Amino acid sequence: MQETASMHVIQRTRAIYNQLSEKEKLIADYMMKDPQRILHSTINQIADDLTIADATVFRFCKRLGFKGYQAMKIALASELVNPIQDIHETITEEDSEYDITQKVFKANMNALEQSKELQDKQIMKSVVDVLSNARSISFFGSGGSGIVAMDGQHKFIRTGMPSHAYSESHLQVMAASQMSSEDVAILISHSGSNKDIMDVVDVVQQRGVTTIAITNLAKSALAKRVDYCLYTTAQETEYRSEALASRIAELTIIDALYVNYCMKNQEQSKEAIKNMREAISLKRM
Repeated sequence: MQETASMHVIQRTRAIYNQLSEKEKLIADYMMKDPQRILHSTINQIADDLTIADATVFRFCKRLGFKGYQAMKIALASELVNPIQDIHETITEEDSEYDITQKVFKANMNALEQSKELQDKQIMKSVVDVLSNARSISFFGSGGSGIVAMDGQHKFIRTGMPSHAYSESHLQVMAASQMSSEDVAILISHSGSNKDIMDVVDVVQQRGVTTIAITNLAKSALAKRVDYCLYTTAQETEYRSEALASRIAELTIIDALYVNYCMKNQEQSKEAIKNMREAISLKRM
C-alpha cells in the first residue's frame, strides 16, 4: 500500500477520534484545542499535564501513523505554517432553515477542502495509469458507499471502459471471483473495516487484481491491504455522521478519476460519449 504524506495531523486525529481510547481522546482534545502548545512541549510535559503515562502519548502518535512524538511534532509544525481554515459550525436549535442550509454547505466545503489537501500527486498519477491500462473497472461499496460505487459506474461507463458496480454482498464476491490481473477493483468504505468489502479484498487479491481504496484517513484494515489509497476526511456533527459528511468528498474523488481518465484517453472517451449521447437521445420525447 502507498500512504499519503505524513502531514495533516489535525485531520488524522479527527478522522480516527471515535476509535481512540478515553486517554487517547484526552491527548486529541488537548492538541486540537491548542496545537501550538504541543510544539513547545516535551512528551513528558504532555503526559504530566494530562496525568497519563508517556507511553500513552507515544501510542497516540503511533495511532496517527507516526514513528514517535518528535515525528508528529515535525508534521504538526509543517501543517500549522499553512493551516486549513476550519469553517465547521455547530447547528443549534436557534438556527433558522436558512442558517442550517448555510452551515451544511460550509460543512461540505470544509470536507472537500480538507480532503483535497490529503491527495498525493504521485499516488493519483499511479492510480490514473492503472485505470488507463485496465481491461475493466469494478466498483464495490456497501450501504451508503454503494451509492458512490454506482456513481463510479455511471461515470466510467461513458468512457468506453467496461465498468460495473456491486453493492449486494453475494454479488460482490461472485463478481470478484471472475476478475483477473487485467482488471481493477475500486473499493469504497468510509470506515475501512466493512466485512463485506474485506471479503471482496480477499477474493480479488487471490485473483491478482489491482486494488484501489477510497476511505477515511485512518490506519484501517482496508487501507493496509490495498495497492493504492485515496483518502477523505470530514467532521461529525450531532445530526450528521462523519461518513455522511465525507460522501461528497468520495464522489469528488470519483469525479477526479473520471476526468483524469478522459484526459488521458481522449479519443476513446470522445467516441464513447458520442455513442452514449446518440443512444440517450432515443429516450427524449
